[in-house]
Amino acid sequence: MSDTTIPRFFWTFPMRLVREARLDEVLAEDERLRILFLWGKDCPNCDIAKGQILLTPERFRWPDVDWLHDNVYEDPQMGTRFGLHGIPAFLVFRGARKLGRIGQWPGPDAFVAAIEKQRAAEASAATG
Repeated sequence: MSDTTIPRFFWTFPMRLVREARLDEVLAEDERLRILFLWGKDCPNCDIAKGQILLTPERFRWPDVDWLHDNVYEDPQMGTRFGLHGIPAFLVFRGARKLGRIGQWPGPDAFVAAIEKQRAAEASAATG
């Protein structure tokens, strides 16, 4: 699979493809909150995550959050960079600063709660 053959999921739930070679450049574009979804073709747990996201996509869309993705089977440097031991993995960034990592797929409720907690903590810090 090449960059021009993006799985259907990424057309339904748009995420920007980013390769390891350009990740720093993309993250430095601004200070938005970003989730980097690291996945692989024919990865059962990745497919479960994608399927659960598609069941209620509105739960995973926030006005202040951008989604990025990369197939680490095609771009193993990304997996090496972040010391992956399994996929899917979700890394959360504010600009170029890595805020956290959600390993594997915890399920939709736990995932949304983790992102909401991060957003709330940042909103509180900005106003406090």
